[in-house]
Amino acid sequence: MLWVRQLLLEDSVAQVMVVVGLVAATGIALGSLKFRGVGLGVAGVLFAGLAFGHFGVSLNSSVTEFIREFGLILFVYTIGVQVGPGFFASLKRNGAPLNFLAAGVVVLGAILAWGAYRFLNVDLAGTAGLFSGATTNTPSLGAAQEALRRLPEVTREMLTTPALAYAVSYPFGVVGIILAMLVLRVALRISVKEEEKCFRAERALLHPQLETLHVRVTNANLEGMELAAVPGLEGSGVVVSRIQREGSISVARSDTRLRTGDILLAVGPPAAVENFRVVVGESSKVDLRANPDGLEVRRIVVTRKIVIGRTLASLGMEASGGVRFTRMSRSEIDLPDPMNRRLQAGDVLTAVGDPAALDEAARGLGNSMKDLNAPQMIPLFVGIVLGVALGSLPVFIPTMPAPVKLGLAGGPLIVAILLSHIGRIGPMVWYMPPNANAMLRELGIVLFLSVVGLKAGGQFLETLLVGDGLRWLLCGAAITLLPLLVAGIIGRLFLRLNYLTLTGVLAGSMTDPPALAFANSTTSTPAPALAYATVYPLTMLLRVIAVQILILATGG
Repeated sequence: MLWVRQLLLEDSVAQVMVVVGLVAATGIALGSLKFRGVGLGVAGVLFAGLAFGHFGVSLNSSVTEFIREFGLILFVYTIGVQVGPGFFASLKRNGAPLNFLAAGVVVLGAILAWGAYRFLNVDLAGTAGLFSGATTNTPSLGAAQEALRRLPEVTREMLTTPALAYAVSYPFGVVGIILAMLVLRVALRISVKEEEKCFRAERALLHPQLETLHVRVTNANLEGMELAAVPGLEGSGVVVSRIQREGSISVARSDTRLRTGDILLAVGPPAAVENFRVVVGESSKVDLRANPDGLEVRRIVVTRKIVIGRTLASLGMEASGGVRFTRMSRSEIDLPDPMNRRLQAGDVLTAVGDPAALDEAARGLGNSMKDLNAPQMIPLFVGIVLGVALGSLPVFIPTMPAPVKLGLAGGPLIVAILLSHIGRIGPMVWYMPPNANAMLRELGIVLFLSVVGLKAGGQFLETLLVGDGLRWLLCGAAITLLPLLVAGIIGRLFLRLNYLTLTGVLAGSMTDPPALAFANSTTSTPAPALAYATVYPLTMLLRVIAVQILILATGG
């Protein structure tokens, strides 16, 4: 089969695509294998690449470099799009202590890596690879290779060494994070069930389930008063959706004037609804929902570009009085006071009104799942262009031999977070369907790891068995475990963090999806994932910058 031999061995684009495809498929299959619930995950692609590279597969360097860098960009950009909408809210809520702890893990790891270079004679390129591999952070490996290229007298061997050190230290990096979680649980005598109860109690206080209550107006002081002027109603999160007067049910408007005997249907946080009842009158057993009197309840999805980033109040959606919005669902969380929240693509609004008014509201907000799931290609490429431009911007730091850059790992991440938080600029909407985001993210990291493994595979076994492999392994283990254990103790004993939240912080501080998967498997709550998303962007940025400082400060 001459054509098969030519396809695999001849220097061509077809050869690159075939080999990368084989590496990716083999690596994904390898990563899916699990031992007691723990597997390599996407890191299996790296080891498949090492195996192919070990057997002498040589590829066109220009094509493989493009594949590697483009894969890295896709990976970090889609992460930014995913976490961007809730990033700043998380920072305001509890981001400071969590990010402080995660940043400490990064800084302590960098110090240990520098110590390996300074006192254990680990070469600079190997140090950078250890810092990336022991902390399971692939983008920092890309940033390290970029930084090494900017050093004077850089050699080809120096450019391949980080990937070798990364591959040697990565396996324990994955296992070490999980080991640290288990050690902390046993040493601190933590009960996961008790932590779940505490988390649910805290979450109930932060995002209480919305409650509905029928209230009869008995307060004579409210006679003739507009609904919007009821004391304590504004800003409480309570929405009055319907009113019954003299047996007739209609949509409640802000300018509806109350009368004694009116029955109101109020929706909002439990405490706020109870306060509303105390002011207005007394609970009623009449159920306005049992006899809708021509009114309907619908769920409307926000998909229209022009409304994204605006509030329902600014759009005048209730001006006609034919519809009333009672709640907003975002990321499966019901939010009160939907009128004054900035709309995001994919928000689901619950509305009450007559059919014609609801039809009009649905047209105004989009309500098209087809539009929501349609790929937004122009915003994707505009965001990538802006991210690459930001990543290429040099930042000059005194005493540094070369400027520091966010690089292809940091620039697209920051731009994606900012743009997805803004949501819309003109006709461009920075929303990506979850399935599309996951697909592009996995494609990006698989392409990147495939090429990294292929390039480093030729020297991997020799390095591990003959060269500095054992020393790298031990140094990497220290860089993995020590910062995590220190951060875990501080987070639990001094910051009083919930253990489930703490596991998410530890996984996020290492930007390690397998560790997050393990943390999620121990609980039915979203605590680890929420903490992971809160610290991930800052941690990713710090690791990208830290590895460049480590290289440029010591290698200049």
